[in-house]
Amino acid sequence: MADFSDFKATFFQECKELLENMEAGLMAMDGGEDVSSHIDAIFRAVHSVKGGAGAFGFNKLVEFAHVFETVLDQVRQGALDPGADVLQILLQAGDVLNDLVTMAESNAAVPDGYGQEVRAKLHELELRGQGGGDGDAPMEEFDDLDFMPVAATDLPDAGGEEPAPEAFDGIEFQPVPADATGLPSATGYRVSFAPRPELFRRSNEPLLLFRELRRLGTLTVACDVSALPDLNVLLADGAYLRWTLDLVSDCPIDQVREVFEFVEDDCDLKVEPLAADPGPMPAPPAPPVEARPIPATAPAPAARAVAAAAPVAEPVPAAAPSPAAESAKVPPKDSGEAQRKDEAAGGITIRVDLDRVDRVVDMVGELVIMQAMLRQAMGDLPRDGKYGALSRGLEQLFQISRELQESVMAIRAQPVRSVFQRMPRLVRELSNQTGKKARLVMQGEATEVDKTVTERLADPLTHMIRNALDHGIETPEERIAAGKPEEGVVHISAEHKGGRIIIQLTDDGRGINRERVRQKAIEKGLIAADAVLTDEETDALIFAPGFSTASTISNISGRGVGMDVVKRNVQDLGGRVTIRSTPGKGSTISLTLPLTLAVMDGMIVSSGAETFIVPISNIVECLRPKNGNVQQAGDGGDVLLLRGEVVPIQRLSQVFEIANARDTLADCVIVVVEVEGGSKLGIVVDELLGQQQVVVKSIEENYGTIPGIGAATIMGNGQVALILDVDAVGSAGRPANGRHIH
Repeated sequence: MADFSDFKATFFQECKELLENMEAGLMAMDGGEDVSSHIDAIFRAVHSVKGGAGAFGFNKLVEFAHVFETVLDQVRQGALDPGADVLQILLQAGDVLNDLVTMAESNAAVPDGYGQEVRAKLHELELRGQGGGDGDAPMEEFDDLDFMPVAATDLPDAGGEEPAPEAFDGIEFQPVPADATGLPSATGYRVSFAPRPELFRRSNEPLLLFRELRRLGTLTVACDVSALPDLNVLLADGAYLRWTLDLVSDCPIDQVREVFEFVEDDCDLKVEPLAADPGPMPAPPAPPVEARPIPATAPAPAARAVAAAAPVAEPVPAAAPSPAAESAKVPPKDSGEAQRKDEAAGGITIRVDLDRVDRVVDMVGELVIMQAMLRQAMGDLPRDGKYGALSRGLEQLFQISRELQESVMAIRAQPVRSVFQRMPRLVRELSNQTGKKARLVMQGEATEVDKTVTERLADPLTHMIRNALDHGIETPEERIAAGKPEEGVVHISAEHKGGRIIIQLTDDGRGINRERVRQKAIEKGLIAADAVLTDEETDALIFAPGFSTASTISNISGRGVGMDVVKRNVQDLGGRVTIRSTPGKGSTISLTLPLTLAVMDGMIVSSGAETFIVPISNIVECLRPKNGNVQQAGDGGDVLLLRGEVVPIQRLSQVFEIANARDTLADCVIVVVEVEGGSKLGIVVDELLGQQQVVVKSIEENYGTIPGIGAATIMGNGQVALILDVDAVGSAGRPANGRHIH
């Protein structure tokens, strides 16, 4: 049996992208953007999911997608107005479709009746789009595809008898001149299309395919009904009709083929250039023999001639791209044409399994370590004579290695758009639940960051937005009373800054009620009743585990886990979170994250016999203290007077109980770093040993959690060096477990 696991994996990857694009399009429509600019892409996304699911036999997924697709097509054709109620149902349908894809991917059985409520709503919308009828499509639905009556010809008998007249009730046959010539002189394609029963069993609809063709130019359709049996033996899922379609267009032939991309295996299809004078339409190829036999007593099918049909409505300009072509994921058969399309779209792209990329990243990491070893070995060699060429060659190798590392990191990078585009739906639903009015403004969605980082951003951003909508944004009445617009604004942005990515979420709500935060913190025993806190320290209490100012527990907040999750997840990524708030005006939460979790630039420092790495992105400056600019603070600690600014300092030897470190500050170096909240900290070390790229290794996975340590790396001499978590160094004083680090 053939193994389709690789193809399925690709299909589910594409489904994820398609469903994300679908929801982004629906939310854009909900935001008041032009429907026509999004509905085609939404329709194509659902159609593509359905087509791929049909190929793998995910029947329940196909059936639901077909109903969903039908309603979307009605919106696309203008038969159904996408108001707020319609969009709500479409969003719910998108959720069900997403769930069905997830179940298919995990090979989970779909529960009986799953999605039936939403499916019923879709059917109601379908009837509304049809004018509230009984479900039969009105004739005007076919106005854009003009099927002309065919000529009645001599009908072969069945056992010497003509078929009973009632067998053709409702079908009108009129003669067509024998010299009908079809289309005028033109360029285009003649398509012979003969569906097989499987096409209909997978919920595909020829009419939708014809509409896609019609978007490419002027389309003329002729239907061959010669295989249509008597009604008393007609099979509901049989395939009896055959079509010949003449398309006048100068589009590439690949665009025509792509219309039939998902049904190609379930039909007999032939696409060939249209002659300058095509003449009468020929009958399509003889239909294949049905898999299920017709009873012997059935009368023979009536043979009917195929007549030419008149062209349909006004042609669409041939330059307009095919929606099917835009959504196609399978490369066109003409590789040259495919390349031209991709280059026009901004470059050729390929799919690579993430494990393979991670393997390359690991190898680059090993290369960086080897580079450090070579650099250290070179330190003892003279730079002239016979070693000069070696030294220059190795320096060039180091430069190439760095460029290789940056290129590999760029492969893993992806825009934060994939995370941001989930948030408009969240804001919409929370606004409905809370009775508040709010809109989301996004900026910097194209900012790129390591894929591992983006994957772990979703939870923090979700909790931040829930906090902003529930605690920050006021009700419309409260906002009007405060002189604000009744609609609140939540702004989310991303940017690169100083080798890190900064993500900020700002709301224009009521801000933090510091007195309430303080009282709650005292009640929970987080602070003493007589504690004196700055505004920043009070605001930071909202990140404490189990802390919440909500008076009641709801499905939005009240359990005190949201902002704690934000801080914990961000710190796990090697980042930090800060908050600024102005009562009555709003709050801003900032996440500062590393661009990548694999390789970083670090400053190598020593304290006693120990070596540490300080992330370059945290360092503000390095200096040797002078007499008078280091003084003792009231709490017994030391502070650095730096150009009028008071900076607390922390001896690394005291934090980690390192023996034989230098005691005299004048003999030491102070590394001034930026820590949580944007404040500064001076870390006292013995010496600066140089700057170097280092490979980040998880200390938690390989050893355990150590306060003040973020990760580890391997140095050029093969020894392990610890990478400092400067935020934890500033607040730890000394490790909670008191252990030495060697």
